[in-house]
Amino acid sequence: MRLFLQEQRPLIVVYIAQLLLVSLIYRLDGYRNGKVVLYAYMISLILLLGYLAFRYIANRSFYRRLAQPIASEAVTGESSAESSHTPLAEALHQLLRSQFRQYSTELHNYKHKIEGHLHFINQWAHQMKTPISVIHLILQDDDDPRFAAIGDELDRLKKGLDLVLYTARLDTFEHDFYVEQLPLEQVVRGVTSEQKRLFIRRRIYPAVRIESGLTAASDEKWLSFVLTQILTNAVRYTLKEQGTVHLTGYARGEQAVLEIRDEGIGIPASDLPRVFDPYFTGENGRRFQESTGMGLYLVKQILDKLGHALEIESKVGEGTTVRIIFERSVC
Repeated sequence: MRLFLQEQRPLIVVYIAQLLLVSLIYRLDGYRNGKVVLYAYMISLILLLGYLAFRYIANRSFYRRLAQPIASEAVTGESSAESSHTPLAEALHQLLRSQFRQYSTELHNYKHKIEGHLHFINQWAHQMKTPISVIHLILQDDDDPRFAAIGDELDRLKKGLDLVLYTARLDTFEHDFYVEQLPLEQVVRGVTSEQKRLFIRRRIYPAVRIESGLTAASDEKWLSFVLTQILTNAVRYTLKEQGTVHLTGYARGEQAVLEIRDEGIGIPASDLPRVFDPYFTGENGRRFQESTGMGLYLVKQILDKLGHALEIESKVGEGTTVRIIFERSVC
């Protein structure tokens, strides 16, 4: 109704001005019969109200659709609401349907291109991991220090490929996860074992202390990737040698908590609220050129999809503590 009155406001104003002008002309011409003028006013007003009522009834659904957000079924003509049959309403409806069809076609083409691009990225990353594994096997047969350095670079390259793969799979997460009760100690030790070259190269010791029998409902593959990202950050930002990364698991009520604490440089308090933003590297990222700003972002996104809470605390010069909290764990 409000939209209808706003649209008809110029007509009402012009109508009132016209009545006043006609009345003024008759008065200047010497016509003084007030009853006839009032009667003419009433007849004219009734005609105006009748016209407005007819326009409102004929375009009621049209104005209702203009005043409310348009759903896709309304645009495509599948709405169950009564439709207006006035020329303006029909023309607008046809225009919206035409634009919606064009938008749907473009969106479908865009999705098809994105899916093709992601498929190519997945295939490429998988193909690159094969030669990396072969080179690793070749390097294991020689103790040349140069080969050890090459192996370290291959580890970095493998982590980069994993980052690409998991980023590409994030949008289709629901099609690629399997939740089961996982023994946390086994998962943690498996991840630390895979990262042993990283620990040895940086002379950092992973101290694992997890309560016996502590389990959590999660997906092992995605959780292992999350732990790898957190451990990589912990080692990267620990500058002193002979440092320790503490991995502690314990029960807290109905929750299982996995805590990863490093002895690194820490995160400035001003950067903490933004560490989970994509591509945010902060003050530490300017000191360490390897930082991409995607590691903790992916960690947060994956844990949110798995239904696990994430906490982070840090003090500059003392280190950073990351906690993964698993709900409804079995101890």
